Amino acid sequence: MEKKRLVIVGAGVSGLTVCKHLLELGCQPTVFEADTMLGGVWARALACTKLQTPRYLYKYTDFPWPESVTEEFPSHRQVVAYLDAYARHFGVLGCVRFGHRVVGMEYHGVGEQAMAAWEEWAGNGQAFGSGAGEWQLSVADADGHVETHKADFVVLCIGRFSGVPNTPTFPAGKGPEVFDGQVIHSMDYAKMGTSKAKEMIRGKRVTVVGYMKSALDIATECAEVNGTAHPCTMVVRTKHWILPDYSVWGINGSKFCFNRFSELLIHKPGEGLLLSILATLLTPLRWAFHKFAESYYSIPMKKHGMVPDHSLFQALAADMISITPKDHYKRLEDGSIVLKKSKTFSFCKEGVLVEGEPSPVKSDLVIFGTGFKGDEKIKDMFTSEYFRSVAVGSESTIVPLYRLCINPKIPQLAVIGYSETLSNMYASDIRAKWLARFLDGSFRLPNVAVMQKDVLEWEKYMKRYCGRYFRRSSIMILNTWYNDQLCRDMGCNPRRKKGFFSELFEVYGPGDYANLLSNSKSKEH
Repeated sequence: MEKKRLVIVGAGVSGLTVCKHLLELGCQPTVFEADTMLGGVWARALACTKLQTPRYLYKYTDFPWPESVTEEFPSHRQVVAYLDAYARHFGVLGCVRFGHRVVGMEYHGVGEQAMAAWEEWAGNGQAFGSGAGEWQLSVADADGHVETHKADFVVLCIGRFSGVPNTPTFPAGKGPEVFDGQVIHSMDYAKMGTSKAKEMIRGKRVTVVGYMKSALDIATECAEVNGTAHPCTMVVRTKHWILPDYSVWGINGSKFCFNRFSELLIHKPGEGLLLSILATLLTPLRWAFHKFAESYYSIPMKKHGMVPDHSLFQALAADMISITPKDHYKRLEDGSIVLKKSKTFSFCKEGVLVEGEPSPVKSDLVIFGTGFKGDEKIKDMFTSEYFRSVAVGSESTIVPLYRLCINPKIPQLAVIGYSETLSNMYASDIRAKWLARFLDGSFRLPNVAVMQKDVLEWEKYMKRYCGRYFRRSSIMILNTWYNDQLCRDMGCNPRRKKGFFSELFEVYGPGDYANLLSNSKSKEH
């Protein structure tokens, strides 16, 4: 293992923990990071951006927050400081090559026809295959010079909320080309930095398209800078569940959604007949739980006509919720933020045309807070048409990742941090532990057919509960069930709580997996 060439792409939340666990195996991985600082999406977050997950859930399993951080939802600066402290504590920084972007990857040593015919992953179900194949990565530095680096195993930790913006398309003559003002994506806005971004929006009529995290944060920043003198307009094509916190009528909402009992109310991949019957019988209870929560969260939304068309349960299942920015509804009341609900919109010379409005929303600047194409980001890593065709599936399937980490048709490569879950930080930490155990030979993967069948089981679950958002690969409401699978692969006891009622009703968090491998045993499928 010590002599294997291991490459990690990305020094964000996932890349740092993968590197840490590989260092503990005695390896010396190389981490290529395109940015000049660590933290991934957190490195370029807006000044007002805060965690969406409570602090006690958003941490690594073996590294506590400093005592000085007491906020339930720490700021992005506090998150970046935490990540930096983690990297320094575990010696990760010495492995990171900042300002180095992987611009392409090719697999050499085994032909594509031979790979496509493999019944076992990588030919033999083991991390490094037979040793005949290797990855060759083209890596560009800050000056544009490209070097080739060889690797026996590659881990993509490139995230899904950066890199390839999801930009709306328009018919000819209806897009940004006819607009006299400026059009940018939230990614461009965040890259400017706080002072430059605020200077750009100062005194301008800003229209923000979208109503999720980045759009809400940008609108908040615009309202802080310009107030009611130049209100920020938000074009809302889809209403979303925007929650003040996770408390429902004074009760911790996580008790309804994120424990083993709540998972009994859901049909799960590979659940068996008994659990399937139980989930069917308990479905009315799940419905009642979420209607109870909706009755609370929808109170401020009703006043502004912003109750979503889809259920809160579907939003949770797909991880399509956001925490309300501070004073959001107050800003709607005072007019510093104005909502325009419209399924479609287009541009004209003066600004933006929305449904039901006789005149355009006059604008100087339009910012798309419309998210990213995380799947395209993975696909674009590969130069081979074969890998590009199998990397992310199709629009009608989920991204095919066994255990949400391994593509059954791509050898000697893992993807960590793509899927959505209750807490992406400790989820990536557990996946990194799992990957490290796989790399050191503690277990083998099942054959390709079994892996593909498992992927289809998860796809069925995601389509059933996430609706049109199934390609987000969210396991938010099935987090513990998923972690149980990783634990069993590693030979660890998945039952981490003390006592029957604690096991059933308490929410699992990072601390439950702190000493995960202390009593593990090697196990093969």
